[in-house]
Amino acid sequence: MKIIKTGDIAPNFKGINQNSEPISLAQFKGKKVVVYFYPKDNTPGCTAEACNLRDNFDELIKKGFQIIGISPDSVISHKKFADKYNLPFNLISDTEKTILKTYNAWGEKKMYGKTYEGVLRKTFIINEDQKIEKIIEKVDTKDHTNQIYKELNI
Repeated sequence: MKIIKTGDIAPNFKGINQNSEPISLAQFKGKKVVVYFYPKDNTPGCTAEACNLRDNFDELIKKGFQIIGISPDSVISHKKFADKYNLPFNLISDTEKTILKTYNAWGEKKMYGKTYEGVLRKTFIINEDQKIEKIIEKVDTKDHTNQIYKELNI
């Protein structure tokens, strides 16, 4: 699998969002996109991250950003998660882990001395030309919006 770096053209992806609508990165050409990969709906860190982006959504939109969350959860799980927390952005279901693997967001993790495969929490900031402007590998789930702004110096 090719390692994606800052400056690379972001690989296009297609998926289904929480409303069973097809979504692709290509449809956002000309816009800045925050694509964040997260492990699981309704878990503490993932909920904190999603709610932080929700709470700052209007400001992010004013700054020209679109938000897309991606996890291996089902469309039904995403729908319940989005409804429960009033999430105003797309959550894409990647049950086959195709997008996760393409973006190097699936791999080896360690917890309590055990090694397993899982979602590597990452955020990709993609510019209007669909180039990767920044990759955030150590996500601050509680203050993710400000972390994005700091990475971009805005």
